Amino acid sequence: MQFNDMMQSLNNHYLLLISNHIPPPPAQIGCKRSRSVARSTSSSLRTPPLHLRRRKPEVNSAKYMCILPPIRRSRRCEKVVMGAVRNDESMYEEEREKAGKVLKQFQEDNDEFGVLRVIDVMQRMCIDHHFQHLITSILHQQYTHTLSGQSDDDDDDLYHISLRFRLLRQRGFYVPSGDVFGKFTDEKGEFKKELREDIKGVMALHEASHLCIGGEDEHILEEAARFSTECLLAKKEGDDDIRRTLEYPFHKSVPRFTAKTFVEKMRVEQEWEATLGNFASLDYAMLQSLYEDEIQQVLRWWKGLGLMDELAKNRQFKWYIWSLTINPYSHLSTERVDLTKQVSLVYLIDDIFDVYASHHQTTQFVQAICRWDLSVAEGLPDYMKTCLAVLFDTTSEISNHVFKKYGWNPSTQLKLQWKRLCRAFISEAKWLRRGDSVTIGADEYLENGIVTTGVPLIATTAFFMLGHGGAGDPTGTKAIQPILTSIAAILRLLDDLDATLGEKQHGKDASYVEYYLREHPGMSMDDGREMVTNMVSEQWKLVNRECLFSTTIPFLFRQSCLNVARMIPMMYNYDDRQCLPILRRQIMSMLSTCNENITSSALLGLLRT
Repeated sequence: MQFNDMMQSLNNHYLLLISNHIPPPPAQIGCKRSRSVARSTSSSLRTPPLHLRRRKPEVNSAKYMCILPPIRRSRRCEKVVMGAVRNDESMYEEEREKAGKVLKQFQEDNDEFGVLRVIDVMQRMCIDHHFQHLITSILHQQYTHTLSGQSDDDDDDLYHISLRFRLLRQRGFYVPSGDVFGKFTDEKGEFKKELREDIKGVMALHEASHLCIGGEDEHILEEAARFSTECLLAKKEGDDDIRRTLEYPFHKSVPRFTAKTFVEKMRVEQEWEATLGNFASLDYAMLQSLYEDEIQQVLRWWKGLGLMDELAKNRQFKWYIWSLTINPYSHLSTERVDLTKQVSLVYLIDDIFDVYASHHQTTQFVQAICRWDLSVAEGLPDYMKTCLAVLFDTTSEISNHVFKKYGWNPSTQLKLQWKRLCRAFISEAKWLRRGDSVTIGADEYLENGIVTTGVPLIATTAFFMLGHGGAGDPTGTKAIQPILTSIAAILRLLDDLDATLGEKQHGKDASYVEYYLREHPGMSMDDGREMVTNMVSEQWKLVNRECLFSTTIPFLFRQSCLNVARMIPMMYNYDDRQCLPILRRQIMSMLSTCNENITSSALLGLLRT
């Protein structure tokens, strides 16, 4: 109850707390490349082929950079993504204004549940960020009415009540779940059997149950999850809406990836739905154009490194999708490209430790990073020197971008993050090489494994890119550690659930399940996997608590963290060929509709582990 009281008092200040952290609507984005993209083409994509650098291990970025020709944008075809639309900035602004008027009209009509439906559709179309301030104001009003008893609730309408509960919690307004859903349960605390026939309501209840934050007051949401899952599984045969609700609950899906399917599948019954759909189509097409430009930048950067022959795993799309998930907004284009480079280095260095280098080489490699001195790498293979040089230059590049934009330099903090990551890599490698893994406990393995996911490094980098963490910022990096730890634990545990598939790739990888079963010899493998699944569920509750209700961590960064957690299952859903078919389909849907340069065959190869 103490938490409930605290949240209710904090919610009164919610509008003030987030008003400075909501991203502005995108600037004019059309067929022409923005200046920021053009600048990044000339400054960030200049790294030489490997053979040009073998004589000088003491690499200075100013000496080895070569200027690449500017990227040319191909003419867009008329038919894009979800319908025939024109890439016209005036049309874009016109449709955006129409969409905003829809929301305002429902607000002015005092249609409480109608306006909730509009907000829900906007979120699912991934256009809600254009109207954040108005949406927050509307939900704050509904939250106030709910607490004061002024709401015109239909006590028997499970759909409306579940929808409002989910939307309020998603926006950070804490409503006790027991107060909301207690009316739908019997004396045993179970949901009433007659609700099983209200499929629309049960689907909304299932969506709401994913916002559980744990604790004694949240048992009813756990029961809601059990009840709704059981009901929907019994009726999902032949019903695509139910199947999608079970497979892709909104709160645990990446909105940018599901928006296109939602618009295509939506049954338009009212004019306002068509209005929102038109704007969503334009918005999707505009962003697709920008994203494809960024993909081309990343491809050119990677080819310029000269590592394609040395390191077999070319996964540029996978790297980029991580950064797109973290920073999806149009005004963060430079940040996406920079963060993709950072993500790529985590993957490459992980492969160096797991596959390519000897123990002696990795030890020397880590020493070079800890001293941040390329001369320490003398004697290492050229590809390892190249990785080090690119790491040092990328760190400087990111730091300079942050300094120019926000007036402070995060270089020292970024170096510390890299040193921490590489020390964790080498600890893991030592355990496996010396056979120490037999004596390592499950908790120690998980603690180290949280670091080796790269989540703390990448998310902290994104935190700095958004202008946070400087000397004058009250939100320090310590405040974000609980979120990052929980997200990294989710990644590590889900990755380890597929350890059998991973062993086919790496041969030596251990897993948390393996360590845990050593400590509990009477437990079966199935029991161990179930236990890990429950651990993931508990970590999600912690993520929800921090990302939804934190008053110290900026709103935009909390959304980035949520998106990382949402992305993880998609990144580890391998098929028998060690590919990621779901992720591949999502990328093809987003990027390849009108761009002949991004092909299905390329995606098939790039999305392998």
